[in-house]
Amino acid sequence: MRTRSSTKSGASRATRVLAPSTVAPWVRTRLRAAPGAACALALLVALTACLAAAFPRAVDRYEDAGLRDAVAEAPAERTILQFYAQQSTTELPPEEWESALGSDKMSKQYAQVLAAVERPLVVDRAQSSYGVRTTQPAEVWEPWLPRPSGLPAQMSLVAQNGLADHSRLSTGRLPRTTGTVTARSRAVEAAVTAETAKQLRIKVGSVIHIPRPAWGSLAVRVTGIVTPREPEGAYWSAQPLLRTPSLMRKPDMPPGADTYWLGALLLPPDAAPALQATKGGPERYWQLAPSAYSLNARDLTGLSSSLASLLSGPGLREVRQATTDPGTDANTGLDEVLLSHQRLRDGIAPLVSVAAYGTGTVAAVVLLMAGGLAADRRRTELALLRARGGSLRGVTGRLVAETAVVAVPAGAVGLLLALLAVPTTRHAYAVAAAATVTLLACAALPLRAAARHAVVRVHGAREDLTSVRPSRRRTVAEVTLLVLALGAVVALRRRGTGGSGASDAGISGASGASDASGASADQLVSLAPVLVGVIAALVLVRLYPLPLRGLARRMGRLRGAVGHLSLARAGRTPVSAVLPLLALLTALTTAAFGGSVLAGIADVRDRAALSATGADARIESPRPLPAALPGQIRRSPGVREVSPVNIAYNVIPNDGAEPVTLVGVDRGSYASLARRTALGAFPAATLKPSGSSRSDVLPALASPSLSDRFGSGPFSVRLEDGNLVTLRISLVRETTPAAPGADFLVVDRSGLPGLSGSAAGAARPTTLLVTGSHLDAAALRTLAGENADVRLRSEARARYVDSPLQSGAERVYTAAVAAGAGYAALALLLTLIRSAPERAALLARLRTMGLTRAQGRRLLILESLPQALLAALGGTLAGWAVVGLLSPGIDLTSVALATATDSAPADAHLRTDPWSLLVPALTVVTLTTGIAAAQAWWTGRRSSVRELRAGDPR
Repeated sequence: MRTRSSTKSGASRATRVLAPSTVAPWVRTRLRAAPGAACALALLVALTACLAAAFPRAVDRYEDAGLRDAVAEAPAERTILQFYAQQSTTELPPEEWESALGSDKMSKQYAQVLAAVERPLVVDRAQSSYGVRTTQPAEVWEPWLPRPSGLPAQMSLVAQNGLADHSRLSTGRLPRTTGTVTARSRAVEAAVTAETAKQLRIKVGSVIHIPRPAWGSLAVRVTGIVTPREPEGAYWSAQPLLRTPSLMRKPDMPPGADTYWLGALLLPPDAAPALQATKGGPERYWQLAPSAYSLNARDLTGLSSSLASLLSGPGLREVRQATTDPGTDANTGLDEVLLSHQRLRDGIAPLVSVAAYGTGTVAAVVLLMAGGLAADRRRTELALLRARGGSLRGVTGRLVAETAVVAVPAGAVGLLLALLAVPTTRHAYAVAAAATVTLLACAALPLRAAARHAVVRVHGAREDLTSVRPSRRRTVAEVTLLVLALGAVVALRRRGTGGSGASDAGISGASGASDASGASADQLVSLAPVLVGVIAALVLVRLYPLPLRGLARRMGRLRGAVGHLSLARAGRTPVSAVLPLLALLTALTTAAFGGSVLAGIADVRDRAALSATGADARIESPRPLPAALPGQIRRSPGVREVSPVNIAYNVIPNDGAEPVTLVGVDRGSYASLARRTALGAFPAATLKPSGSSRSDVLPALASPSLSDRFGSGPFSVRLEDGNLVTLRISLVRETTPAAPGADFLVVDRSGLPGLSGSAAGAARPTTLLVTGSHLDAAALRTLAGENADVRLRSEARARYVDSPLQSGAERVYTAAVAAGAGYAALALLLTLIRSAPERAALLARLRTMGLTRAQGRRLLILESLPQALLAALGGTLAGWAVVGLLSPGIDLTSVALATATDSAPADAHLRTDPWSLLVPALTVVTLTTGIAAAQAWWTGRRSSVRELRAGDPR
């Protein structure tokens, strides 16, 4: 009876140990037993959650900055939303028309117009304005006004609100009204800007008479000269004439007698009724400036819808009701700015998604690997719990609890760090990303343990790569991944990264099933490099045992046991080492793809900048440059060579068709320049004239279109000075340094009678193409003078990155690739740390059998090399294959260049970058070898007795 009761009491105690009421003691005990592992897990989860939460916020940030910069940098004439109503005097009685032009009525209507604007479009009220203006400027005949060609100056009258708030008074006082101003008023006051006063010789007290069909001319007295507070703001830039007068030309008059000045007189708002009697056709207007810094890229569809409503929808109907004029119309160029930004964004987003998916996959593999390694380390403990009656649910629940106690606070800390480090207004995606990381970290260990200990086993069989055969489930999973990878690659090669019409759909506000299917296809495309890397990893894992068996048999026939033992131990790598291999291969594939993308972007910019300038620097003038200038430029710091060139842009061919560009060069230096820049290289002897007489036919280098136009026979062209030259096309090239983005004819200038207006200027070049490094732009501009245009290749390249959307995407892409590399190194480090105790015990045992320290180092290094070489070789091949397979569908122009230019390379596709393939692979091998050597050195310094005492479970 005592035995039975003692058995029952023991069973009850075992039940109490695994009962839910003892979860807290279990967790406390486990954390105290392994504080280092708990801290490492917390650090890993916090770092991963921080990066995962920071990524969508960083994308939001640079996309918002790109949209705001696009709107802020666009001219105010394009981004302003303008409503205008021109009403003739026949539609309303004069009294009602005067009332409609009054400042009080205009102010009330302005408030109602603002109310018609719906979010997310936000109006910048400080830069918005309203008023009355004349649509046709009036000729004024004051004799003191300048007349460049004898034509009288013309003036526009503008009564716009807020003049005092947007200007500083330089001289005099601001205009005002005395009494009530009507159409019959004889005189009003006005102000002009300082620039208008300077150009038109207007002073305080000047009177300008505006002719009217009735009641005599309107005398406008200038009472003040003002300076704009923000000259580039929408208040002044929406109508640049308010700030700056223009020198205009009349198209129906001969040159030299067709220019006149056009300026603006700024009236107070209460003086607007006086415009009714002028010939200018007064109109009311309301100008709404968008608040660029209130725009968000995620609201782009809503912005477009709100804008469309105001242009031709319900919003415009409300504006017409507010202005009491059914003829009120609207115009803006803001929709075009938004469309341009959307196209650039759609070109960049898929490339960033590729890096995000790659890094996310590597991070997920590392988290799973950490859980798997923890399960392997605690295999004996968990098997004992299951053997003593612990239920699978109970054991799994306790593992979840002990992991969650560490992972959940760590995930919250990582999320908080991301929220503080990358401030944006949207938090949902960041919270979801951090929660996903935390959930994965909590589930990795319990799921691995549940799968391994679902069946109670006392002793398990060998579970290394050479003994375990792949199951059918694994085969099905691998085939499924293969199909997904092939589908993604085919989709990307057919569609490209830009998708199909996503930008236009976003601007027009269209949505539906097609958008959803397009989004899913884009996600599959972004996963293509990852899937190819995963397939390569699975294939290599299957092939890994084969060469090891052959090498082990060969090494067994040689003298010495180190080589054979190292290969035997490498072949007994546990199945759990598949996850580190997956992490390494995925990271190497993503790094190779990302490095190739970044190198391709830099290459596209370099080639575009070189095509735009033709050399490292370009000095060009419409007139011949000084004869001594080439020598002075050669002596400038950093200059290696100068190629003088004469360019005539309006050479008339004998067929009478459109003019062509003729380039006269020194064939030796120019051929060297073309060969060095790879812009249409050619042999210098090709341009050598056949004879010394200038009447001979000159050989020419031509662009393909001109070659098709003129053929291979001789033809004549008339130079700008009237001389005739006979040419024959002897060579065809796509481009040439002197004439980027244009059709050209290149000849030896020694055979030309002159490209300038005189024979004396024929030897003086009009363009200098400068080759060198670290050129001094200021020195070159000083030597060239004010009449020459100096353009540097470095400056042209810098202008291609003028959008925060581009620079932000590059930074995020680089950070994602770097994070993926870091996680791959972490996976490698975790694997080596996991096997460190076992290796230390092995070396201790072997040292008792006579193994030297040098042999111990070789043993650990040779044992680590097979898997490292496998990962390096597989990652290199997978990266090369991914770039080769996906390059036809990826166009880097939208990422590399802010806008499409004539100098943009035609083949801006992805190319394999050797450094991006080799450097990560060599880093993996070096890191593995270094860690193994360091472990062997550290183990050799410790006592063998201590290692042997540690016991076999290591």
